[in-house]
Amino acid sequence: MIKRNFCFYLLFCLLLAAAFTGCGGQSADQKTTSYLTINDDAGRTVTLANKPERIVVLSTSFLEPLHDVDAAVVGCPDSKMGIPDYYKDIDKVGAVYNINIEKVVALKPDLVIAMKGMNDKFVPMLESNNIPVIVLDMKSYDQVKHCLELFSQITGEQEKGTTLINEMDKKIAAVKDKLPKETRRVAILHSTAQDVTVQLDDSIAGSVAKMLGFVNVAADAKPLENNPDSAPYSLEVLVKSDPDAIFVTSMGDMSTIKKSMQDNVENNSAWQTLRAVRENHVYFLPQKLFLLNPGIHYPQAVEVMAKELYPNLLSKADQ
Repeated sequence: MIKRNFCFYLLFCLLLAAAFTGCGGQSADQKTTSYLTINDDAGRTVTLANKPERIVVLSTSFLEPLHDVDAAVVGCPDSKMGIPDYYKDIDKVGAVYNINIEKVVALKPDLVIAMKGMNDKFVPMLESNNIPVIVLDMKSYDQVKHCLELFSQITGEQEKGTTLINEMDKKIAAVKDKLPKETRRVAILHSTAQDVTVQLDDSIAGSVAKMLGFVNVAADAKPLENNPDSAPYSLEVLVKSDPDAIFVTSMGDMSTIKKSMQDNVENNSAWQTLRAVRENHVYFLPQKLFLLNPGIHYPQAVEVMAKELYPNLLSKADQ
């Protein structure tokens, strides 16, 4: 009788231990189900349960880096510029500055990528629809590389991301190595049909100039309240700093922009006293590289700006 009771007791203990082991195993599995945890540029922590297979971006700047690490993008804003041919036919979710959240939700994305400072207001709406969203800043070259690293982690193609970054670094280094060891002081103006502002170091053109070692004469200027990358334009201040060269970024038709520059800036007699003007060192930079974020084309932006000041930078053999 005692032996029989002992057998029942032993069997009960084994079953109980198995039950606890099963619970413990389930808990461990639950802890390892997440695919990736991301700390985004808005200070948020976002956990992806699975590898995203339906990504919607709210800025066209993200498209090329995502494509180069094999991301599955199903939607983007409608824009005349910034959409590569291989994404022309994907669903559009409204204009860049007027995203249609209903269209985003209808695409049933498992990840939305938003641009910091542009799309932040959409985050609560997307989260209320149980859609994971990360907010990223992608303006400077370092931010572009950070996004590439993150995108390659999202797609599981880290080797491709690392290769792309290394290739960009090498191209930029090759341009910088050819520059003469001298200090060039530059001013960067942004011209629209309405007005002219001065670009600071955190602007796209400003960051490229800084990478090349050029000194932005307006680097310490107080930024505009509604645009931290720009400062008010003052011809008097520009004349006082007298830069070696002036770069102009623009938005819109180039002929209209040049006419606006003539009307608002060049007709002033003080403009003609600038050394950069007298020596014909005023350069209009291409919108594709300096108005829109150049992304993976940062090496090209660096080369374009460098060659404006040093047109013989590349030999015929390099071309």
